[in-house]
Amino acid sequence: MIGVLMMSEGPILLKDAAPVAMTKSKSGLLRLLPVAVIVAGLALGYAFGLQDFLSLTYLGESRAALKAYVSANFMGSAFAFMVFYTLAVAFSFPAASVLTIFGGFLFGWLSGGIMVAFSATLGATLLFLAARSAFGDFLRDKVGGRAAALAEGFKRDAFSYLLVLRLAPVFPFFFVNIAPALFNIPLRSFIGATFLGILPATFAYAFLGQGVDSVIDAARKAGTEISVGDLVTPQITLAFAALAVVACIPLLIKKLRKPSHEKIH
Repeated sequence: MIGVLMMSEGPILLKDAAPVAMTKSKSGLLRLLPVAVIVAGLALGYAFGLQDFLSLTYLGESRAALKAYVSANFMGSAFAFMVFYTLAVAFSFPAASVLTIFGGFLFGWLSGGIMVAFSATLGATLLFLAARSAFGDFLRDKVGGRAAALAEGFKRDAFSYLLVLRLAPVFPFFFVNIAPALFNIPLRSFIGATFLGILPATFAYAFLGQGVDSVIDAARKAGTEISVGDLVTPQITLAFAALAVVACIPLLIKKLRKPSHEKIH
């Protein structure tokens, strides 16, 4: 009798397990969908040659036409610029520095800087949410030991860590948008640290853009190509590094003030 019951129940269990497996599979695919859209968008951008228009060479060749259009359609141009900047960051297109210079050149360092700060934060947040949707539980579920402890520490001091990463000119912008998603940090901390952390570089690059005319003219006379590296001075880089060091101070103080029993563990 028991054998019969087990045999009769076996197919039922298998039958019930199939929909569960299919549901999990669909859930996994849905989690990866935002990342797939971002990868597809990035590929399309390169396929259509978008990188050719996001260069200082293109700005030099088209600056008169761009300036004239912005003067005639300021509000529409500002809105289009912010949408484009947001999408470029969300799709991880490597053009944040050039676009910020564009913003300073077309709209002035103050207006351009403000537009870039909000657009970059929005684009970074969209990318962060997509990465967190797909990989947010990776470190928590797949690794343990020191890596898990590191993840918890990062999550606990997320705002301070992110602020340092934003201020320090070490890691690419897209990397700092994606990496925090692996630690599953709070969205509020990500947005706050991103907005405040990018302000110095944003306004510095926008200010460089406002005066890029003379650099473009000099490069044309010399018959050379102009790049972002030609505009960024060692003094600016050192200033960013100094800001990152200052941002580290609260973290260091917090570590030094830990009770002795916490330091041992």
